Amino acid sequence: MPIVWLIILVLAIGSVGFVLGRQKALSTAGGDSRNLHSLPVYYGSNVFMKSIVPAFLVMLLWLIVQPLVVQNQVSGMIPASEIAEGSNIGLVMSEVRRTAEGLDNAVASGAMDEDMARNARAELTDITQRLRDAGQVVTSQITQTVLAASQQYRISMARGATWMAIVVALVGLAGAVWGYAQAHKGFRARNIVEQGVMAILVAAASIAILTTIGIVFSLIFNTFEFFRLYPASEFFFLLEWAPSFSGRGGASSLGILPLLWGTLYISLVALLVAVPIGLFAAIYLSEYASPAVRSFAKPMLEVLAGIPTIVYGLFALLTVGPLLMNVFGPDSVGWMQGQRSVLTAGLVMGIMLIPFVSSLSDDIINAVPQAMRDGSYGLGATRSETIKQVVLPAALPGIVGAVLLAASRAIGETMIVVLGAGAAARLSLNPFEAMTTVTAKIVSQLTGDSDFASPEALVAFALGMSLFIITLGLNVFALYIVRKYREQYE
Repeated sequence: MPIVWLIILVLAIGSVGFVLGRQKALSTAGGDSRNLHSLPVYYGSNVFMKSIVPAFLVMLLWLIVQPLVVQNQVSGMIPASEIAEGSNIGLVMSEVRRTAEGLDNAVASGAMDEDMARNARAELTDITQRLRDAGQVVTSQITQTVLAASQQYRISMARGATWMAIVVALVGLAGAVWGYAQAHKGFRARNIVEQGVMAILVAAASIAILTTIGIVFSLIFNTFEFFRLYPASEFFFLLEWAPSFSGRGGASSLGILPLLWGTLYISLVALLVAVPIGLFAAIYLSEYASPAVRSFAKPMLEVLAGIPTIVYGLFALLTVGPLLMNVFGPDSVGWMQGQRSVLTAGLVMGIMLIPFVSSLSDDIINAVPQAMRDGSYGLGATRSETIKQVVLPAALPGIVGAVLLAASRAIGETMIVVLGAGAAARLSLNPFEAMTTVTAKIVSQLTGDSDFASPEALVAFALGMSLFIITLGLNVFALYIVRKYREQYE
């Protein structure tokens, strides 16, 4: 049963339990809700919660544990002779999972029937071609061992999904029966429901923390695997980025410094555009603009935040790039040799970041108490002096947060860089040359024709981990500066 239908089934069981539990509670009170300890809705909510919460917890736990159990079982089918030198069982199992996913896609698209997908004696060449017809990336001939393991993986996962549907439905029914049995007039339903809601709120608040921990651990494990295959000293200190994909021969040079320089350089250009314009726009809208102008200008400015980044990339490629070529190209001063450059991507990215800076800064400046402005005016200060010496210092912590948000957005941008800055990894101070960033190379390394078990693919996780550490350091530094300034200001 698909997960969506299973969720609908559990919700249906809970909804029916809600109605029945509420009716039973009222019947035990003689139809008068005043004889109940709690309102009737709490008795129905108690049945609903006891039905869906345990069922969804079992479903979540099952979805987490089942792949681990199946992988452990299937990995025993792979002999040590099938594990290539420099590889490990985890990388082979990644190939097994991708092949199993490809078989599912091929069956779903009609490129392969179920009998062929399950037939362990099927021709490997035919299987490989049908997987390619289904849109699955297959870089090499699938071995018989990997095919057999993939078929067993599919069967075990399908069997586990069936048992999961049965168990989750039974748990939902059991919870509904339990809650229904508690529905009588003396039961403290309100207390139980409020405790349950509190537990749900705590769990929801923990999701962000757990998600961050999960992201970090997923990056760490794959980063360690990359450094097992590629020297860490070359990754951090090599001044060249020249990956050699499978089938092209040669050794890869995977130095992060050219990518890191391109990321910081383009982000710096973008911030030099976005921060002054955005901050000045926020000061004008909050301190000088009339209500009529503000009601029109602020929504129009915030429209920029809703434009997809691919549109900004096309704008950089088709408009800003040719415009800069006309000004700085070979036909004029000769500084710029192509449309893609750091300046092209930085200018467009800065335009994209203007609403992030202006909107947040405007809200923060408006949050400064009017009494501070009135006190400044009472001491004889002009409007500009009040803004410089009172309003901006009071709003500075929030403005720093807005700039930090814009910087994080700039560091993580991809499409504008791909279309506006090019794909050249180089160390240069010339803003008219093409460069690339860490995020652009993460995409290219994971979508190229490289085997996922190779350093050329695993380097994407090392790049992501490095970028995560850099942004975390920037956040900590910004918090330190804001805290120090607050102590001086207070």
